[in-house]
Amino acid sequence: MADYLISGGTRYVPEDRLTAQQLFASAHSLTYNDFLILPGFIDFITDKVDLSSALTWKIMLKMPLISSPMDPVTEADMAIPMVKKFEQGFIVDPVVLSPSDAVGDVLEAKVWHGFSGIPITETGTMGSKLVGIVTFQDTDVLAEKDHTTLLSEVMTPRTELVVAPAGVMLKEANEILQCSKKGRLPAVSDCDELVAIMAHYPVASTESHEQPRCGAAVGTHEDDKYRLDLLTQVGINVTVLDSSQGSSVYQITMVHYIKQKYPHFQVTGGNMVTAAQAKNLIDADMEGLGVGMGCSSICITQGVMACGQPQGTAAEYDWHFGVPIIADGSIQTVGHMVKALAHEASTVMMGSLLAATMEVPSEYFFSDGVWLKKYQGMDSLDAMEKSSSSQKQYFMEGDKVKIAQGISSSIQDKGSIQKFVPYLILSVLWSMMYSGELKCEKRTTLAQIEGGEKQLY
Repeated sequence: MADYLISGGTRYVPEDRLTAQQLFASAHSLTYNDFLILPGFIDFITDKVDLSSALTWKIMLKMPLISSPMDPVTEADMAIPMVKKFEQGFIVDPVVLSPSDAVGDVLEAKVWHGFSGIPITETGTMGSKLVGIVTFQDTDVLAEKDHTTLLSEVMTPRTELVVAPAGVMLKEANEILQCSKKGRLPAVSDCDELVAIMAHYPVASTESHEQPRCGAAVGTHEDDKYRLDLLTQVGINVTVLDSSQGSSVYQITMVHYIKQKYPHFQVTGGNMVTAAQAKNLIDADMEGLGVGMGCSSICITQGVMACGQPQGTAAEYDWHFGVPIIADGSIQTVGHMVKALAHEASTVMMGSLLAATMEVPSEYFFSDGVWLKKYQGMDSLDAMEKSSSSQKQYFMEGDKVKIAQGISSSIQDKGSIQKFVPYLILSVLWSMMYSGELKCEKRTTLAQIEGGEKQLY
């Protein structure tokens, strides 16, 4: 930081607070709310921030966000758009504008969706005649006063576009896209009507043959081996051994089984919060670790079982083993995401953040003027009564009396992840730009109140 001080006459440069190692050297464990990252010197823009992160030693993701493998969060409707908004490589419901829309509409779409390559049709809808396309290059040179300029004046016209016929095969479409050196390939009907668009999707994590990466969770019981066989047949890349206490003979036995039958298959597991737990799982050939116990918004393990650790500390020290860390739990805000990633977590798992989006399986209900969705912990009494998988996960399938380690609650509507996840990504990019080099400061209770949301009425 001293290298960037403006005043050349300054002789004394005070040391700015604590490094991450100094912060967590305290005997007291910390939550994400117990500290802040100090701002640094900005000499780059958000476009220069790279969010690529390791899920395992061999698998990289283009964004460090994972949806939780909980029944109330991730089923097919959540998993598919989290991979990418494609059908056979084509976006079939893209954002579409008309020539009479303005440059400001394109910029707003970029804020919400994270991209600005938008097809322009006569009516601004799919199935209408394609008349052009607007990309970042078309709008980047315009000043703020030009935001009212009509798209008809700045778009790349249809005569200059490379298109593919409707029904084109994915391989052929990829070849056309690569030869054209364009970022977008519209597919049109015989009447030049837009039916789909193919794009180089910026945050889709794929294999070398362009197959999207996909993972699935399994347990440690005998019938999970059959589930694993079925998952490998459909081409998943990685599995998460999903257990409340990962450092167990059951999980280690399951890792050994997977590695013996599918030696090239990537396995992550947990959860764990101590160095001894981490070492047990790494020695068993685990390629990624889930960190967190009793710290999520609907988990009460720390109170009921007297086990766990505050998530800030848990997610920080396990990076010393060199294995990618999944911060699982206590991620309630973008700030929590940034703190987890800044303190060596490779990815963050989102449960409550996604639990009230349109794609989760629960139904909306209306209460006190707001739309809500029910959100229940996998170890809540409600979940265990409905699903045997919840009982198995917490080793309670044979017990007559169920001990709840979670609760049921409600969360306010967050809309679709098609808008919410791009918002999260953009927010993390901006936070990374603000922080610069990593220096931290502990926060008192009053400081947490000062920095939190204020009631202004």
